[in-house]
Amino acid sequence: MTQPDTPTLTAAAIVSLRNDSDALRVITEKLRVKEMGPADHIRTKHEVKAFLSTGDLVEAERLLIRAQARRDLQQAYREEVAQRQGQRMAQ
Repeated sequence: MTQPDTPTLTAAAIVSLRNDSDALRVITEKLRVKEMGPADHIRTKHEVKAFLSTGDLVEAERLLIRAQARRDLQQAYREEVAQRQGQRMAQ
């Protein structure tokens, strides 16, 4: 599964989005939370809410790193499940 070609989101961009009237929705969309598992999706939204009230550039960088790790983990899980299903079909 290939990722859509989107411009790289930076910590500075996230900080600038804090002033948006719908910042929670905009930031979570840009972090691509729908590509995460359900629990990670919710956890990331809570982290974004916390960031909006007290966050800075360092916290924005941490948010980006954690979001990427969660998307990667979900992708690896999907690939593992697909591989197992392929092995079962071959038997």
